Amino acid sequence: QVQLVESGGGLVQPGGSLRLSCVASGSIISTYVMSWYRQAPGKQRDYVAALTSGGTTDYADSLKGRFTISRDNAKNTIYLQMNSLKPEDTAVYYCNAYKGTTYNYWGQGTQVTVSS
Repeated sequence: QVQLVESGGGLVQPGGSLRLSCVASGSIISTYVMSWYRQAPGKQRDYVAALTSGGTTDYADSLKGRFTISRDNAKNTIYLQMNSLKPEDTAVYYCNAYKGTTYNYWGQGTQVTVSS
């Protein structure tokens, strides 16, 4: 069973930055598609960004240029660098790992609050 543990969330002022981390149990981040999602209160969980095993990145259109997904294989960790944060970025951010149609894992989430 794969475990994903997110960290790095917190309270930040508008315009600030945060870097989220997701540590995976086992060496999976180089062979799974690793993604970030977020869920604001009362809303559905939305896609944020993904990083394939081959290193290709993809982002939600509305977040391109502000968010960057990356990984450190040696640390079994993926990151989400978030810049120029806005109040509408406030949400619980979830890490996801999937491979094919069989393997799909979620972390417990980390809260990001953007407020002055």
